[in-house]
Amino acid sequence: MATRIKQKAEALKTKRDNRPYAVAKYIRISPSKVHIVLDLIRGKNYFDAVAILDNVPKAACEPIKKVLNSAAANAEVNKGLNKDNLFVAECYADMGPTLKRVQPVSKGRAYRILKRKSHITVVLDEKKA
Repeated sequence: MATRIKQKAEALKTKRDNRPYAVAKYIRISPSKVHIVLDLIRGKNYFDAVAILDNVPKAACEPIKKVLNSAAANAEVNKGLNKDNLFVAECYADMGPTLKRVQPVSKGRAYRILKRKSHITVVLDEKKA
């Protein structure tokens, strides 16, 4: 039985994605607003993506830029890669927990306000020569 567990662990290790990535969780902005900005940087090289995030007037740009810089730092420090050769291979925003709030309206009713959160993930990869 123990040998099978070891074989499964080794199989998972070989299949594991070794690309550098970074994740920001519980960011207080709706995933639909984050997707708009992520679509702009997907597939771009690292420096172009940073330039785009600096010049786009969206609120989601700041947390995405932090995640992008963190992924680039992970690539340099942990994987020994150069920033010049990096590009955004994958980037996506998943739904986080939603805060449910109530807004009182007329006749004693209440409307629900959903304050959405998102988990932002950026995966970088090295360009093939």
